[in-house]
Amino acid sequence: MADYQEFLDSIDREAYHAGEWQWEEDGYTVTRTYHYSPPGCHTSCGVLLYTKDGKVERVEGDPLDPCTNGKLCIKCLTLAESVNNPDRLKYPMRRAGKRGENKWERISWDEAYDEIESRVKDIWETDGGNAIICVHGTGRNINWQMPFFGQAALKTPNISTFGFTGFSCYMPRVCGCIAPFGDFTVVDASQAHEDRYGNEEWMPPEVVVVWGNEPLASNADGYVGHWLVQCVQMGTKIISIDPRLTWWGVRAEYWLQVRPGTDAALACAWLNVIIAEDLYDHECVDLWCAGFEELAEAVADMTPEWAAEICDLDAEAIRGSARLYASAKPGAIQWGLAFDQQLSAMALCLAGCDLMAVCGNVDVPGGNILVHNAFECNAGYASGEDFTPPEWRAKKLNNNFALSIEGGDFVAHASSDGLLQAIEDGFPYPIKMMWIQSSNTLSCPSQDAPRVMHAMQKIPFIVNADPYMTPTSVALADLVLPVAMSAERNSARTWWTPARAMVKVASYYEAESDEQIIVELGRRLNPEVFGRWENDIDFVNWYLHDGTGSFSATTEATSQGGAKNSGKTLFKPSWEELVRDPRMLGHAYDAFNATYRKAAKGMFREDGSVGYGTPSGRLELAPALFKYWGLSTTPFHTEPPESPISTPELMEKYPLVLTCGGRSFEFFHSEHRQLPTMRELHPQPQVLVNPQTAERYGIEDGRWVWVENDHGRFKQVAKVTPVVNEHTVHAEHGWWFPESEPTAPYLFGTFESNPNNCTKAFVAGQGGVGSPIKAMVCKIYPVQEGDILPHEQIADGGNFPWYEKEPSPRQDEIERFHEALAAGMEYDVLKNQLIDPGTGKRTDLKTGKEVAAG
Repeated sequence: MADYQEFLDSIDREAYHAGEWQWEEDGYTVTRTYHYSPPGCHTSCGVLLYTKDGKVERVEGDPLDPCTNGKLCIKCLTLAESVNNPDRLKYPMRRAGKRGENKWERISWDEAYDEIESRVKDIWETDGGNAIICVHGTGRNINWQMPFFGQAALKTPNISTFGFTGFSCYMPRVCGCIAPFGDFTVVDASQAHEDRYGNEEWMPPEVVVVWGNEPLASNADGYVGHWLVQCVQMGTKIISIDPRLTWWGVRAEYWLQVRPGTDAALACAWLNVIIAEDLYDHECVDLWCAGFEELAEAVADMTPEWAAEICDLDAEAIRGSARLYASAKPGAIQWGLAFDQQLSAMALCLAGCDLMAVCGNVDVPGGNILVHNAFECNAGYASGEDFTPPEWRAKKLNNNFALSIEGGDFVAHASSDGLLQAIEDGFPYPIKMMWIQSSNTLSCPSQDAPRVMHAMQKIPFIVNADPYMTPTSVALADLVLPVAMSAERNSARTWWTPARAMVKVASYYEAESDEQIIVELGRRLNPEVFGRWENDIDFVNWYLHDGTGSFSATTEATSQGGAKNSGKTLFKPSWEELVRDPRMLGHAYDAFNATYRKAAKGMFREDGSVGYGTPSGRLELAPALFKYWGLSTTPFHTEPPESPISTPELMEKYPLVLTCGGRSFEFFHSEHRQLPTMRELHPQPQVLVNPQTAERYGIEDGRWVWVENDHGRFKQVAKVTPVVNEHTVHAEHGWWFPESEPTAPYLFGTFESNPNNCTKAFVAGQGGVGSPIKAMVCKIYPVQEGDILPHEQIADGGNFPWYEKEPSPRQDEIERFHEALAAGMEYDVLKNQLIDPGTGKRTDLKTGKEVAAG
């Protein structure tokens, strides 16, 4: 496909029914639409769904779809296997025994809604909506629906992922580039243009830095990995920065096998080289950047030699790769989850943005373009917050409120650690209900998973809406609700561009779509808001047309000077138009994203003036918002808390660096483990071990091994391979075994192979952002017959025998809080003050000093 026009000319458009959204073919009804989760994926590909008698029989890629040009990965190709899987939840069910017994009784949707409505209203009356937590899974097409539902229907400000310290998935990158740039940035692989690689303005990047991710397996963050393969075919050179040798590293000009958790040191050294050797783009820096002198001073001593010792790299490789990136016109950086999952998360994100800016690669063809969600349909955690009563909204468990972290409110959603603290300790107030929508909390996001499970057992009422019965459902849920899959829902989503629609073509028993559940339950809980929508399509149309005023990725970025994007587009498609209009057929591109050099054209500023959507109007190399958020305004490296440098004595017992979370082609986080095809291709969890390491520790390829650290352990099958070095092992995340025993304590084996047994809550980077879960330490040794299994140790003692619980940052206050309540004192949540009911005397809980009343 290197010649895109040749590819387009080769398509038999008549055979693929150009201009039609649905047709009959060989006894099938064929629907041209898009797949979005569930089942999971981070992006949305154009598909042709072949259905018969209301059942999905076959899936093909749509070559007329400009997003993916007919290419599909195995997750889409096995969609029929997913939607027709007999293990799916078929009906709403109520727990009929104790949590963990897996005993259920079938109930109707009305019975489920009645119970939820009654419970929610009771909590409103006694504790307020802030005592409810609303959780959803990653990448789902519920990123706009769930925050709105939580805040407008459940009336809780506590919307979040859960168990996930430091906002350490995507949010650091989102906020980390909104502050210096005013909008989010992605590599320009022509995806903003409907005519794609044939667009006259577009050019392929000369160099792409694939940093901390594997785009082909992950297709992460609305980005399709094979777009970059096309660029490589058109001459793009690769720099790969990754502890693993990936497809990109094999083809790279430089493969920098960085020690996990030290990427920020490498980024600072690149900046040092580019500035010291005068390789930066003077015109861009002079005309469009602010803070250059401050940045230059900050990285002046961060030489390649300095970084080489930290990163386990060759100084000349650092220097040479920096020169290659700086010389590219244009160059681009494709960043991944590794940016978020280390203590230097925000510093690393800022360094990445600084590199893009000083090299003149921002918002130019083939560089890192600045984008917003098509037609301003901005999914965000602030969605619906105006419908939460102010007195409940004020108690949102963000980092600042729950954990007393200095600086402005970082993001619009609640802090995962703040939620854990409230559940465990009832501080600053207890949690009475949790709503979980399509999140296998125990198996995937929960750091210190056993701890999270024991905490969640304290919550009186938990609802879990999911396509499958999961370990989370069995261990914790009181009600389970069956969720429809992508082919069974009417929906729409924008994750940058284009806007894409999904069409319901099948049904599965009584499973209902996320939109149906939200509208039906919302009409019961807040009819003034949700009564305007008769059905799911009405709700989707509101999102596409009218909902933009309630959406933002981060209220702080907007209110403190982030991009004011009003007026970018006049046309807003309806769901019906997206689906059926021959000009769209499932997708619509927003011209804003396809426009280059928007700052010079006055497209970022509310008044139409030249400049970026930042307080200064420039690309802020030392951003003012970082100062407001309590963050360093220049990049730096923070050593992982356990590493060869920070804890050399601990390395004597745990001599290897443990990294985890690399994506596979078969699975999306904890999903797809039920599918025969996926398990045939990938039957067991694999830990990658270098041959020298395997020989040293008696590890055999294909044999089960223990991976253990000072917090916990898990077992996976060793894959002996040179793709990791002898100092590092790489484990897979998200594993559970749906074919195994579901009841407690085994719970589908969710603890047996879970690297989260070895992670820690409450260990975060500056500002409470970032977590070192990709840079732990460990030892490995063979599994022996008769070894005690993780689920047995957790059942016997609550966790592993050598486990030490990481305390909350406010542990001293929590102890004083409980002592005071036991002594009859009262607590003012918002002021963090204890009140003597007899005298009215107030004491500051943090300092223990008396304060004036009022």
